[in-house]
Amino acid sequence: MNDLALSHRQARPSDAADLARIYIDSWQDTYPGLLPHGLLASMSRKSQTAKWQNTIRGGGVLVVEDVHHGLVGLTSMGAARDRGLGFDGEIYTLYVDPTFLGCGVGTALLHGAFAALKERKFHSCVVWSHAGNNACFFYEAMGGQRVANRTTRIGGAPVPEAAFGWKRLAVQQRRIAI
Repeated sequence: MNDLALSHRQARPSDAADLARIYIDSWQDTYPGLLPHGLLASMSRKSQTAKWQNTIRGGGVLVVEDVHHGLVGLTSMGAARDRGLGFDGEIYTLYVDPTFLGCGVGTALLHGAFAALKERKFHSCVVWSHAGNNACFFYEAMGGQRVANRTTRIGGAPVPEAAFGWKRLAVQQRRIAI
């Protein structure tokens, strides 16, 4: 999969079913053992497609696609919901089709989200992630600083979350020692 030809664009209503697929596949790949099994098993393509159709109509949804594989990732963004952290923009979702993890899709999504936020006159950005999600390592590698922690509830279960922030809308990749 290293020969992907990735591009990003605004999501269209006709993309909603693919976004639902990516979203559900990502959750079911990432969150076993972290979120209740019943929640993951009950995710419906029909309800998620309707959710993504509404979200796309509201704007602020980008997709990454490959010429041979179609849509392989999605992100949504807008104004920060928690202004108390000192960031004006927020990435609400960033999901990569699990088949394409490690192929640069996440980086392309983050670059696209930052460009879209800049176009909308935002200057900084925060993203919240489940504290046990491997995406935390990705956000740190992309220059995000861990700026806050909280506990929310999903499916009735407590969920620890970590916030990563960028004071400037620029990806600064760090070398990770392994």
